[in-house]
Amino acid sequence: MIDVSLFLEPVEIENIRFKTSAGQNQLANSLIIYSEQHKFPAVDGVSVAIIGVAEERNALDNTGCMHAPAYVRQALYPLFDHWPNLLIADLGDIRAGNSIDDTYFALSQVVEALISQNIIPLVIGGSNDLVYSLYQAYENQGRLVNILAIDPLFDIGQDENEFHSKAYLSRIIMQQPNYLFNFTNIGYQNYYVDAKAVELMKNLLFDVWRLGFIRSNMEEAEPVIRSADMVSFDIGAVRGCDAPANGLVNPNGFTGEEACRLARYAGMNEKLSCFGLFEINPAYDTHELTAKLAAQMIWYFLDGVANRIPDTPKHHDTRFAQYIVRVEGQDEELIFLKSKKTGRWWMDMSMGQQHQEKYKRQYFVPCSKKDYESALNDELPDRWWQFYQKLM
Repeated sequence: MIDVSLFLEPVEIENIRFKTSAGQNQLANSLIIYSEQHKFPAVDGVSVAIIGVAEERNALDNTGCMHAPAYVRQALYPLFDHWPNLLIADLGDIRAGNSIDDTYFALSQVVEALISQNIIPLVIGGSNDLVYSLYQAYENQGRLVNILAIDPLFDIGQDENEFHSKAYLSRIIMQQPNYLFNFTNIGYQNYYVDAKAVELMKNLLFDVWRLGFIRSNMEEAEPVIRSADMVSFDIGAVRGCDAPANGLVNPNGFTGEEACRLARYAGMNEKLSCFGLFEINPAYDTHELTAKLAAQMIWYFLDGVANRIPDTPKHHDTRFAQYIVRVEGQDEELIFLKSKKTGRWWMDMSMGQQHQEKYKRQYFVPCSKKDYESALNDELPDRWWQFYQKLM
């Protein structure tokens, strides 16, 4: 196992100032913190590890986002720890490399080492191109990955050679061998996205959800997020009045409350093994609003992790009620599963394909009751058809 401390610098705890509450359990007191006063900690039993990445060399129109990790910590540390059984560590910041590729390599190595130990890396960027490093961590393990981005754009770029914080996805798509099973975008804003890009995403069988739809149907975001191995959250997806700290700030977007709800959905997803928060630029913040929102999003993510309920189905799983539906004109039966404990819905997409080892983690697809109701009305759910094409 690689020694991740080689890639990390301690938290400069003396530079983080906040009000303390006597006798209260603030995160500053309950976190295991790698600081200059303490040697690199053992991570046995740790569930979530915070990693800062002060990197912005490929940031597009957002110079200053490299200062986000320390800035967010200042708002995070005073919050209260409500999870006595959740062990959380702050392992400091990735050492900036001589080249940006050095930083990408270091981040991928640290994330790979943590997820191999079932520790969830909570990455505070830095710019959005760091998502590529998170993908590389899964690639290094030869593991198919579902990436979900909460972002007003697709970050796909104009051509395959373009690479920066708004054009990292093309490099992931073009990588060979490729371990990207699915990419999902939540919150894209149509007026910022070329119609050809929307068509391309759909042709690639990627899952894209407009801001307006999700805001009107927030409960539909839960099964979408439940399918992700990794979630990246661009703070630019939040409206500017709630999160002004971004060089490409938008008047429209998710509210702060909705952002926290999405972060909690991510934490509750037992499949999710990495979470990243990017593009926060302290230079643009007003009254530290974005720092406080980012800290609260992290708090809600941790709350979700602490309250995870394992209910991913297995074959012949008695914990689930099974519903079989025939849709007119469709040869395959649609099999829906509902957890008897949580009430969450899934689709069984195995269809006799269990022998395909590389897809075994993809056979049970999170869905909503609306998908089941659509099938009852002889309407093939888009989610079912999309995954059917991928698996076949």
